[in-house]
Amino acid sequence: MCAAALLSGCAVQGAPFGKATAPAGESVVYVYRPYHYASSLLRPPVTCGEDMARIGPGGYHVFLVPAGKKTECDVQWTETSDQVELDGGKRVYYIREEIGWGVRSGHPHLDPVDADQAKSEIQQCCVQEEPAS
Repeated sequence: MCAAALLSGCAVQGAPFGKATAPAGESVVYVYRPYHYASSLLRPPVTCGEDMARIGPGGYHVFLVPAGKKTECDVQWTETSDQVELDGGKRVYYIREEIGWGVRSGHPHLDPVDADQAKSEIQQCCVQEEPAS
């Protein structure tokens, strides 16, 4: 699996991107982080609803959130944070996590991405299978 991860450009260890299905009454939220060598050691916690994951460069995590109810996804790191509010529609959401640089440390950002752009970017990512903490 390690060789497959290196060949596909993943920094995280896990299977290549695979589509998830949501149980009735839930929506799928893909939070992914394209691979960039800079800031590769930073893994700020991303929370969507009740679930939390630390996503490494080249990784993604599937969050299942209740449909029909607004949900917030947020990321916090040292002195900065960012947040995205999901409208609650029963659909698939894509959020790209990016790490910018501040004076002292990285600044995480969550950017909602349309499905067409996200599908081409997330194909290069591997599922985040490492523990969240």
